[in-house]
Amino acid sequence: MLKKILKSYDYTLILAVFLLCSFGLVMVYSSSMVLATAPKFGENPTFFFDRQRMALLIGTAAFLFAMIFPYKIYSNKNLLLLIVLGSMGMLLLVFVVGHTANNAQSWIMVGARGIQPSEFTKLSVIIYLAAVYSKKQAYINNFGIAVMPPIIFTFFICLAVAIQPDYGTAFIIGLIALSVIVCSGMGIKSIGKLLLLVAITAALISPIIMIKADKIFTDERISRFTGFADPFSSQAGDGYQLVNSYIALGSGGWKGLGLGQSIQKFNYLPEAHTDFIMAIIAEELGLFGVLFVLLLLAYIVLRGFQIARKCNDPFGSLLAIGISSMIAIQTFINLGGLTGLIPITGVTLPFISYGGSSLLLLMLSMGILINVSMFTNYHLMYSNKEKKPQKNKVQPFQKNYVSYR
Repeated sequence: MLKKILKSYDYTLILAVFLLCSFGLVMVYSSSMVLATAPKFGENPTFFFDRQRMALLIGTAAFLFAMIFPYKIYSNKNLLLLIVLGSMGMLLLVFVVGHTANNAQSWIMVGARGIQPSEFTKLSVIIYLAAVYSKKQAYINNFGIAVMPPIIFTFFICLAVAIQPDYGTAFIIGLIALSVIVCSGMGIKSIGKLLLLVAITAALISPIIMIKADKIFTDERISRFTGFADPFSSQAGDGYQLVNSYIALGSGGWKGLGLGQSIQKFNYLPEAHTDFIMAIIAEELGLFGVLFVLLLLAYIVLRGFQIARKCNDPFGSLLAIGISSMIAIQTFINLGGLTGLIPITGVTLPFISYGGSSLLLLMLSMGILINVSMFTNYHLMYSNKEKKPQKNKVQPFQKNYVSYR
């Protein structure tokens, strides 16, 4: 039994995750060593590296636990309620004892370290939506009973995150939820109703946004759009970060300047170790370093969708879709920001950027995905072998049910 379980694990996916994490740890050190020598951080070049290494160790423990913990237990009514209430409680606690950083009250301080509850809310929403919609498959196209209640819950979660204010994370949670909802098995008419509902909600919220425009559209947030629209017209102002990102991206060429040889990290490119770490990778390791990261991320995302497609359990399939979508969405938004494709949002690059909460969330999520993969592979490899066919009887055809049509 144990041999069969061990054989069912997706070791290529595990390898891809730890290759990215190890590479990210190296690049966090390289991109942050100059900033870490500032008096604010104790003048220790390994300040950020040590923190990220500790986060990776804790994340590895969470990964191993989630990898062996049966994913179906997450859909248990009591555990699901605990996950939902815990997630909501942490978001509300932010407004009471939250720590403000980068103009957002998104952190809860535990000693000298901060935890960002909104990061873990992403996984909570995925588990909740996957569990609810997997149980509503018999009447999934009943829009009022099956579709609406989870959407209302997700809306209030996104609203709580946006009020912090953290619009980037709220937007990501909304997109992740949308990907799970669309793939839940509902028909085209229900999807059309959902899109119409989104449009009506946006129209209703617009007047509120206009009334609170001075608080929502602060000078810093407006600068992200003006810098995105024409960065070279204000190279020393709104477009400073994006222009220096372009310089880093263009300086590396094919092979890069060499590991540790970045010039932009010498206080030219702000946040080089967080959301702009790919620019430093391009500068130091060139196109080959960029492709290494992109190919591994693409493999994880595509492999996740493949797991979802093979999984016969609606709950497992929707979990895999949600986790894969989360990584894909964050990767697109991060790379879109540093290349000028979309405005800068401050979203980190999965597995690579500095950030303990983000890394812990991703490792926990990947552990769950690999557990789904293990059960799926085990079922496909051994369930049919263990069933002995009866002689002179035709075996009934079993429909390969998946959670999306």
